[in-house]
Amino acid sequence: MTADDLSAPLGQQQKKPRRALPIAVSHVIAGALSLFLGLFVLWAFVANDQFGGEPMVVVPADLHPATAAKTADAQSLPDAAGGSVGHDRYDGPTSMQNAANRGVATPAPGTKTVTIIDGKTGQKQEVVIPAPAIQAGAENGSPVDQKFVEMTTHGPIPKIAANGVRPAEVFARPVSPLPGKPDAPRIAIIIDGLGVSASATSDALAKLPAAVTLSFMPYGADVAALVAHARDDGHEILLQVPMEPFDYPDNDPGPQTLLTSLAPAQNIDRLYWLMSRFSGYVGLINVMGARLTASEQSFAPVLREISKHGLIYVDDGSNPRSLAGQIAGANNMPFAEADVTLDSVPAPDEIDRALGRLEATARERGAAVGISSALPVAIDHIAKWATAAASHGLLLVPITALAVKAKPS
Repeated sequence: MTADDLSAPLGQQQKKPRRALPIAVSHVIAGALSLFLGLFVLWAFVANDQFGGEPMVVVPADLHPATAAKTADAQSLPDAAGGSVGHDRYDGPTSMQNAANRGVATPAPGTKTVTIIDGKTGQKQEVVIPAPAIQAGAENGSPVDQKFVEMTTHGPIPKIAANGVRPAEVFARPVSPLPGKPDAPRIAIIIDGLGVSASATSDALAKLPAAVTLSFMPYGADVAALVAHARDDGHEILLQVPMEPFDYPDNDPGPQTLLTSLAPAQNIDRLYWLMSRFSGYVGLINVMGARLTASEQSFAPVLREISKHGLIYVDDGSNPRSLAGQIAGANNMPFAEADVTLDSVPAPDEIDRALGRLEATARERGAAVGISSALPVAIDHIAKWATAAASHGLLLVPITALAVKAKPS
């Protein structure tokens, strides 16, 4: 014990200074972060994942070089309308001709050639893989003869062939008169709102005869496949086009609606988008549209464009102020208008009464058009009526049979 310890007052012992740490805590944290970053960079260089974790798909491929195949004109498939379709859309005539000019062998039918580049050496190798079973002009549904297809920025749309044949004529279904009654009153029935619900569409296809015309909305995910199924079953198809009602946008018929506030070119661009959703239809029919169809300035360019593409136009009859008949007549355009809405009151007795009014109209005028939504109750009663129509001396026909060129007023 030192003298200082003896002389120091009690309770006031002097504390020895603590020894300072040679490394600060911040230095330790910085070192740990540097070590982690270094390990990450090292892993990125040595890891054998050249795709960086991106999803991959494995396709069976023939690693032998592509062999020569027949030329494009030898590969055609019959269309339902009696035409032919060209090559599969992955190797159309242009790409195949370019390949021939370069001395590259064309792929065999049912295949496509892709080029694989080695990421390390840069070496290129052409391999042949199976092509999806999609035929030319069939990206949005059943095969369609290429001479009736026009390509736009939105996709393929119908066009009049170089020889003047119209798509409405090609996709129309034949009509056979009633035996012994060549002048029997004719009735066309349109079922609209199809394509959005697969179950409702399947119900219509299962119960309704082929002479009933089916009208499809352009928005369903599987609408092209459903249209193809309907065409295979013998139905004529209409494309539903959303048009501006008076209470728009509170009442909105859907995306790409044709509007009176848009310039004609803008509405035509929207029309092309709608027309490219599927193929094989004979014409277009409005969805709502009380404001647009009453405006000659907005509606006339739309109908003229539809006529230029060789299609008919059908008015659903909901707007007494519609100028459709007047404009169609001025443009020598095939046109039809619904006379009776069959399910305005969706009750069994009311639907039957509406069918009775449709019959009476047909007997009086010689022809009539009815329209209905795809409600189950409506489909059931229309199917039952259609079964007995012939026995009542009535001929059920597709819509093109009643679409006539209206006379100018």
